[in-house]
Amino acid sequence: MSANQEKVRRDWQIPDELWARIQPLLPPRKPHPLGCHRPRVDDRRAMDAIFFVLRTGCQWNALHDTGLCSSSSAHRRFQEWTEADVFLSLWGQGLLEYEALKGIDWEWLARAGAMTTAPLGGEKSGPDPDRSREARHQAEPPHRRRGGVPVGLAVEGATRKDFTWVRETIESIPVERPAPTADKPQGRCLDTGDDDDEVRDLLTEFGFTAHIRARGEEAKALKQEAGVKARRWVVGRAHSGMNRFRRVLLRWDKKVRNYLAFLHLACAYITFRQSGLLG
Repeated sequence: MSANQEKVRRDWQIPDELWARIQPLLPPRKPHPLGCHRPRVDDRRAMDAIFFVLRTGCQWNALHDTGLCSSSSAHRRFQEWTEADVFLSLWGQGLLEYEALKGIDWEWLARAGAMTTAPLGGEKSGPDPDRSREARHQAEPPHRRRGGVPVGLAVEGATRKDFTWVRETIESIPVERPAPTADKPQGRCLDTGDDDDEVRDLLTEFGFTAHIRARGEEAKALKQEAGVKARRWVVGRAHSGMNRFRRVLLRWDKKVRNYLAFLHLACAYITFRQSGLLG
């Protein structure tokens, strides 16, 4: 196998560094009701198969040709681990490690939405089955203008207004957020779709300082300051990075819990990679 082929093979499998953090989060095996069972597929192989589906966007049945794991075993294990919040816990652990190594800049959070399609419809996909929408917000680490990490995530139908997702994205943060103080306030940067008194009141309720540009104000300011980027650019970068995980680029999961599990796994991978912990 050539070096390029080996790299491609590794790119579709869970890195060893990430697996070392996943393994302690896995729930204990459920006993078979009859006391007998065929040998259980190795957890690492099942997780590699799940990650392969996330990266490629393939159907579960396509796993038969990969040699990683049978589709039934991989899907069954995915359901078990989703129910046990393994992927959400992994994302939270990644944020804790990122905080320890890099430091999350809680003083500046940004939020923006991304539009995806849901050909099969499903929970929280909206009345139009061809459209689904997800809102994510991202924290930018201090002194690192090249990126950040996703710290919150919400999924909802595309017909809902942007400002209705603000509470959901804040409440979805999987780690404890430090309390803002007079010396260290916490700003939230939002786009013009959130320019609403209800949003400002909600941000005040959570202790945030709202930074919302009125329509046309941001474009005018950026033209006057050459080379300056809006603080929300990190969110667009995050959406672009997450869309490289083909399973979440198009939503094929009717159950929103399953779709969120894939998103949480993608968020965890991005967070650990941004921490410099993945080889």
